[in-house]
Amino acid sequence: MNSELYKNVVNSSAYRSSRDENAQLIFTDSQLFPDLLAIAFDTADKNHHKACWILELVLEKQLHLLTDYLPYFCDNISKFTNESALRPISKICMFLSQHISLTTLQEEQITENCFDWLIQENCKVATKAYSIRTLYELGKKYDWIYPELQRILTDDYRKHTAAYKAVAREILKKIK
Repeated sequence: MNSELYKNVVNSSAYRSSRDENAQLIFTDSQLFPDLLAIAFDTADKNHHKACWILELVLEKQLHLLTDYLPYFCDNISKFTNESALRPISKICMFLSQHISLTTLQEEQITENCFDWLIQENCKVATKAYSIRTLYELGKKYDWIYPELQRILTDDYRKHTAAYKAVAREILKKIK
């Protein structure tokens, strides 16, 4: 574990400039990527969510860095419970569903987690929105996803915020 990277993660904040600064470290030295991933997935570490914020920014620009770690990523995404970590992890799942060729098992793991996040009461709107978009992408390949997604979005529509309703309306139009 790179102690300098860990120190930077611990001292980072939610401010975009802080996250960008830390992402730049990975862009400059991709050898640090496995350490960032390890910090993000160490859910016992109270700072793991900060590493997830940075991981999201890194993978938004260089998703290929995750390719060798896809089995690890997909095997372990169910361990996240911290909402500050779930949002970026769900967004990374969306990136993967849109841009990376996944194995059937990886698609199943992501699908299962996205449905879990979508139906959990304690998940916030951003996590649910990224999950909806991910499920929409995966539903292009698996015909059973759209009917289930449509049912959940329709049943839960009234319970949620305007942001949730906007994403739900958009996706419901696309899948009808």
